[in-house]
Amino acid sequence: MSACTNGLSRVVSVSLLLLLLSFFFSLSSACSNGNCQMLESCSSATDCVPGLYCGNCPAIGRTKPICTRGQATMPTSIINGLPFNKYTWLMTHNAFSNANQPPLPGVQRLTFFNQEDTVTNQLRNGVRGLMLDMYDFNDDIWLCHSLRGQCFNFTAFQPAINTLREVEAFLTQNPTEIVTIIIEDYVHRPKGLSTLFANAGLDKYWFPVSKMPKRGEDWPTVTDMVQENHRLLVFTSVAAKEDEEGVAYQWRYIVENESGDPGVKRGSCPNRKESQPLNSKSSSLFLMNYFPTFPVEKDACKEHSAPLAEMVGTCLKSAGNRMPNFLAVNFYMRSDGGGVFEVLDRMNGPVICGCETLAACQPEAAFGSCKNVTLQTRAPDMDSTAGTYSGSVQFSRSLAAVAYSPNTVLVLCFSWLPLLVFLL
Repeated sequence: MSACTNGLSRVVSVSLLLLLLSFFFSLSSACSNGNCQMLESCSSATDCVPGLYCGNCPAIGRTKPICTRGQATMPTSIINGLPFNKYTWLMTHNAFSNANQPPLPGVQRLTFFNQEDTVTNQLRNGVRGLMLDMYDFNDDIWLCHSLRGQCFNFTAFQPAINTLREVEAFLTQNPTEIVTIIIEDYVHRPKGLSTLFANAGLDKYWFPVSKMPKRGEDWPTVTDMVQENHRLLVFTSVAAKEDEEGVAYQWRYIVENESGDPGVKRGSCPNRKESQPLNSKSSSLFLMNYFPTFPVEKDACKEHSAPLAEMVGTCLKSAGNRMPNFLAVNFYMRSDGGGVFEVLDRMNGPVICGCETLAACQPEAAFGSCKNVTLQTRAPDMDSTAGTYSGSVQFSRSLAAVAYSPNTVLVLCFSWLPLLVFLL
């Protein structure tokens, strides 16, 4: 009996030891401290590698936080020297409408928000297009998210020159980058815009209207634009200002789909009423809007998953199989994994190198000569709600570069890719 008891005790002891070893091994092998890759579980922003943040997407039932992509890969860093209109760039709708921007002293701001970080941070994360609403206000030009063409103290954000100085600093610090600004223009003071941009120090980067293609031709190459320092494209919604101030009238150069709810309606991609038809050959730039009329932060991660990819295919067909050059969104950081950044890769790849994704492109290789890439298919673990966030985006301190394995991309099903590759 004693021998039996002793033997049982030894078995229990060994079992407990193995259980403890297994527990400590799992702790030591779990990613943390900046080692977690995309789609891996995380509990704080510092768990993820630079370029990723820790977030979740309750809108689609993904309540457990995972490392989510937070930066764009610049297509020109892989295939450079093509005409500007051969690339697709990320654009932020109402880039200035930052939910974390303090209101004016003593005023409760009453308006919608469309983004969650500063313009400087957006540019650092790969945004290359900014939509700005400019108004006459307080004897100056302000950025406002307002109505009926009038800015109020409860819809005002800040003087426009503050944001433009952020753009100037970015262009100065990054001499090979190109930025596009589209202005919803409610400025009535004479020479208001031209004076504003000059005072912000941006006139030295100005792309002149006289050199913009007006009959649907290709734009200059990005190499030429950089060499000539024509690295800022500015468009206004007021046609008269092209002659009066040298600011390009948007719909003379850009076709655009409808914004707001009509622009996110499944299976439909109508042109905006001010724009020429999307399949028009007289304009060589195409702006694709993809954001609802009423922005809701917690829903953006859902909008930036499969529905966005599907809408790209719809708009591609509506535009006569021409890929959009700008993709404008709200809350650009929010997604269920790869988000708008992965969609951008899938938009750029077929056009600039004939490959399914930007990750497969090879510099200086023949068009259609693609790298073999290992597709990452592991779905995130969603069986626990431990460490759940309320859907808010956490920004890590370092967002300097996306740290992907060079042969790893996130697999998404895009029904429009085979069509485009076939047509190209």
